[in-house]
Amino acid sequence: MADNPGISVLMTTYNRERYVEAAIQSVLASTFSDFELVVVDDGSSDQTVAIVEQLSAEDHRVVLHINPQNLGDYPNRNRAASLAKGKYLKYVDADDLIYPWGLQILWDCMEKHPHAGWGLCSLAQDKQRIFPFVLGPEEAYRYHYLGPGLFHKAPLSSIIRKSVFDEVGGFKPLRMVGDSEMWHRLAQDFPVLLMPHGIVWYRFHDDQESNNIDEFALSYNAIVHQYLSSASCPLNSRELHVIYSKRRGRLTRTFIIHLLKRNFKAARAVSAQLRALKPFSS
Repeated sequence: MADNPGISVLMTTYNRERYVEAAIQSVLASTFSDFELVVVDDGSSDQTVAIVEQLSAEDHRVVLHINPQNLGDYPNRNRAASLAKGKYLKYVDADDLIYPWGLQILWDCMEKHPHAGWGLCSLAQDKQRIFPFVLGPEEAYRYHYLGPGLFHKAPLSSIIRKSVFDEVGGFKPLRMVGDSEMWHRLAQDFPVLLMPHGIVWYRFHDDQESNNIDEFALSYNAIVHQYLSSASCPLNSRELHVIYSKRRGRLTRTFIIHLLKRNFKAARAVSAQLRALKPFSS
């Protein structure tokens, strides 16, 4: 492993004994060899650390760090990035996998588009263009809010230049929505490279916090309003009016459906989202 590898693969772990070995083995099977694998455990109480220690003893590319205290998801991702030596940061969560050719594809794409500060993969086929292609700030915001969507992707789908990650200060400590906030922030200043499916594999299981994503809807709406109402938002007033109108209409329909089904708890949650979604004024 080089002192300054091309890609730092970052794996944050917390009680993932059922999945972590497969995740690590998927990275080690990569056809791209210029990488380091930094595993940062956040205080696991199961056999996660023992499993990683065994794999580290067998393969020097696996480097384990153990936090003295639990940091939580996004602060631990920042901790992993602080230990990275590579040109690019590639998150592979301890319950997910990357295909053997995944790192090579990501490397080739980013190297061919050096003006892109970051990239997202696992995107549905674009109807007009073949992947990969680069979007500037206005295009990225339009692609997300007026197109097929972009800022909903998890860190597994991302690759980020370490210099860019360091410049923006990494993820903010926001549970479940720290990735979406980061993509909003990055897209304002750095072109994003879009890439297709077939690079990483996302596992679905009962232990995922994302199973409770509805609990964080208010937090996500706060991010939406923060970035759409900021002076740095690259969209014009007409586009913003369309976006806000669509969001209010969608939430209103959802609110009515919950009321008709007498699901009052869900209706109250949607009502709170509507109140938080302040009308856009130019």
